[in-house]
Amino acid sequence: MPVKRQITEPDGVFFITVTCYKWIPLFAITNGYDLVYKWFDHLKTKGHYVSGYVIMPNHLHALIAFRNTAQSVNTIVGNGKRFMAYDIVKRLQVRKEESLLHQLEIAVEAKDRERKKKHEIWEDSFEWKECRTTSFMRQKVEYMHNNPVRGKWKLAGAVHEYEHSSAKYYLAGMQGRYPVLDFCEIADLDLTKPL
Repeated sequence: MPVKRQITEPDGVFFITVTCYKWIPLFAITNGYDLVYKWFDHLKTKGHYVSGYVIMPNHLHALIAFRNTAQSVNTIVGNGKRFMAYDIVKRLQVRKEESLLHQLEIAVEAKDRERKKKHEIWEDSFEWKECRTTSFMRQKVEYMHNNPVRGKWKLAGAVHEYEHSSAKYYLAGMQGRYPVLDFCEIADLDLTKPL
């Protein structure tokens, strides 16, 4: 079981990775890509900035600039995962994915079951790296954008052609499925200013 690392800073730019339970392609099975976009919309209403993303069939990477809020970054991401999980379960129920729902139900640990958790949609925690320089942000953006065309995936012929990615913006200058704020512009923002 991964150790949950608490983000102690109330603001900053973070590269985060959220992974579906046992790498099951739940985004693909439920066509749940829009759930991530809804979460991004929610983040924007709270004053945060999405600077890059890729939503793969079974995980997502995002570069997010979190502004100083009363909530920890861990809580913000945890809440996003929780609300996406509810909708993923509803979509699995509509699709009558009984076997998969059963697998996700029996995966819930006893301590979580006591808190009324019914399905295990995500890996226990999420991975994160704080991005303090534009060169590190660039490295992370390039890494995530290459995901759909490397290794086993082959989800597109070219990086900028994958629909659920911000690569089109960074490589062709056109906003893709979800508009992002260029990571180079984040350096000019005062993320420490309370909302």
